[in-house]
Amino acid sequence: VQLQASGGGLVQAGGSLRLSCAASTRTFSSYVMGWFRQAPGKEREFVAGISWSGSTIDHADSVKGRFTISRDNAKSTVYLQMNSLKPEDTAVYYCAAGTAWAAYRYWGQGTQVTVSS
Repeated sequence: VQLQASGGGLVQAGGSLRLSCAASTRTFSSYVMGWFRQAPGKEREFVAGISWSGSTIDHADSVKGRFTISRDNAKSTVYLQMNSLKPEDTAVYYCAAGTAWAAYRYWGQGTQVTVSS
């Protein structure tokens, strides 16, 4: 499975961005999808996850109420809508796919999100 993330960029604090991650697989609906991020000098951290059908969703406490993960199985794409962005959201964002919850096996190349104050 190859994952291609896009949608990052530079935005002012309080702004919004929507990240997309397109998967090159015909069995996209059989994968759990997730978003992670890694800021300079920090470890990679979980941001959000979504189950095969989208019925189960989880967000990290740091982004709850601001970020929303969703998926479109017909387009083999997972999204991360990011609102009310803060400077501390600045990081490289990665999408990931796995065959079980929290067991991510495939990773995209990352897209940079920079939030200016």
